[in-house]
Amino acid sequence: MMKDILQQLEERRETARLGGGQKRIDSQHGRGKLTARERVELLLDEDSFEEYDMFKTHRCTDFDMQNNKPAGDGVIVGWGTINGRMVYVFSQDFTVLGGSVSATHAQKICKIMDMAMQNGAPVIGINDSGGARIQEGVDSLAGYGEVFERNIMASGVVPQISLIMGPCAGGAVYSPAMTDFIFMVKDSSYMFVTGPDVVKTVTNEHVTAEELGGASTHTKKSSVADGAFENDVEAIAEVRRLVDFLPLNNREKPPVRPFFDEPDRIEDSLDTLIPENPNTPYDMKELITKLADEGDFYEIQQDFAGNIVTGFIRMEGQTVGVVANQPMVLAGVLDIDSARKAARFVRFCDAFEIPILTLVDVPGFLPGTKQEYDGVIKHGAKLLFAYGEATVPKVTVITRKAYGGAYVVMASKHLRADVNYAWPTSEIAVMGAKGATEILYRSELGDEEKIAKRTQDYEDAFANPFVAAERGFIDEVIQPRSTRKRVARAFAMLRNKKQTMPWKKHDNIPL
Repeated sequence: MMKDILQQLEERRETARLGGGQKRIDSQHGRGKLTARERVELLLDEDSFEEYDMFKTHRCTDFDMQNNKPAGDGVIVGWGTINGRMVYVFSQDFTVLGGSVSATHAQKICKIMDMAMQNGAPVIGINDSGGARIQEGVDSLAGYGEVFERNIMASGVVPQISLIMGPCAGGAVYSPAMTDFIFMVKDSSYMFVTGPDVVKTVTNEHVTAEELGGASTHTKKSSVADGAFENDVEAIAEVRRLVDFLPLNNREKPPVRPFFDEPDRIEDSLDTLIPENPNTPYDMKELITKLADEGDFYEIQQDFAGNIVTGFIRMEGQTVGVVANQPMVLAGVLDIDSARKAARFVRFCDAFEIPILTLVDVPGFLPGTKQEYDGVIKHGAKLLFAYGEATVPKVTVITRKAYGGAYVVMASKHLRADVNYAWPTSEIAVMGAKGATEILYRSELGDEEKIAKRTQDYEDAFANPFVAAERGFIDEVIQPRSTRKRVARAFAMLRNKKQTMPWKKHDNIPL
């Protein structure tokens, strides 16, 4: 008797594991996609997955649905570990009713999100769904709403990561949009509020799903996604790598890893990183990798707003968020896109106690009608606001230009940055020498020789870090070659930093 019951349990599990059946699994594979279960197995450490609600089914009786009640209802949920650290996972199963969301499908997701909040561990959502289950009508919409509310409650409490591994349309895009990181898969994942057919009907625009909401669109144009990968396997491997940098929740520090790189390593090549000509670009990523433990840099939003670089490194085994101007793109100027990208990243780091390293080479904000009409004032203020409210350790290194308002915005001393270093090649000034001279000596503009002399005088007086250092706005002018040592020691000194904000319900960042 007992044997039969156990046999029955195993059979029911077997059926549940098959999802929508072998034929649909083959068709999922045919599209170059892994199944929901294969994704979970790849994401988590071997044999660490604890599944919940395997037998849960929907309760809909409209449209003859009572005769189609697959176990699990199109989503696999539970918890497991990534390199030994706990995470919660849900993975939508496209082979079961197209992965569509019903009331019970949403309840399953909500259950593990509630657990994640209570027990303090990240949530990783694997999205592969045709959207709301039409047969359920408003119940399905209510289910989405319940998930959204939990995304909002969990924001800044536990890290939330979304993998888009199939279509994601309508309400389905708003849950990932509220999570901390979104990764897409090239050629097999899409995100849009309304699909190509509706767009065609309403606006008469002819557009393919790929153009409207593919990985390229969202990583390069819209900035909705943080990265795009060649296939499911690569995307999952990269998420495992990202989780290694992050704390489990907002009350824990990020993990500390063993490191095999001297904290006081001297990099002589940095002494010649800055070109002789102040208008010649150089690659700021070279500095980032030379500062990082083992040269390991995990970049976020690589394909969007390349004039600013964001991502994670480790110093002495500890996670550090990096924000750096990139002279290779638009001379490293700040504009709407780069300000939004960096502000979002800074706020994530601050929410999860990740110290921030800022590397500065910024000639100012991008001028022009397009920027002004699109609201550069408000968007630029986002970055200013994010840096100013961040209470995590903040270390800044100015390598070359730091002009005007952009100097202030990039984690200056005036925004409560803790340690501000400058290289001897840095120029901290209201503006470049040429522009300044033309304003100060407008009456002499016809006289080339006089203006050249005035420009040289201005450069000698202000195109250096020492005026700022004399005021105490720069803590120390350092040798480029010793930057890793100085930055590592600054972060070590700041490990027990405590800083608070005045009481408020929440701030009102300029959105």
